Amino acid sequence: MKSDPPITIEAFQQFIRDRYYGPDKARGTPGTFMWFVEEVGELATALHESNDKGSDAAAGTSGGTSGGTSGGGGDDVAGEFADVFAWLCTLANINDVDLAEAVKNKYLSSNGPEGHK
Repeated sequence: MKSDPPITIEAFQQFIRDRYYGPDKARGTPGTFMWFVEEVGELATALHESNDKGSDAAAGTSGGTSGGTSGGGGDDVAGEFADVFAWLCTLANINDVDLAEAVKNKYLSSNGPEGHK
């Protein structure tokens, strides 16, 4: 079975640009930032629910919450991380930021930060 090659930041940002740039640009930065923040909130909820399930499993209880779109499983968390990354790419695209270049300059250059805040 042949596996897919790894995706690069550049390739994913270009995929998002090719697919969504028109409506994203029309929405503008403020509206797009609100979508991004909503996705960060959904990630926070999924992480919280996932951690609750882990704590409940250790305690021997069923845990979790009823209702909502996120059941707290690993797939939910991974999907929410993907959503946050996609909306970050959208924000970068409509603000003419090359994320791969920004990461390289900020974190991988010889003058990069010592730590992570």
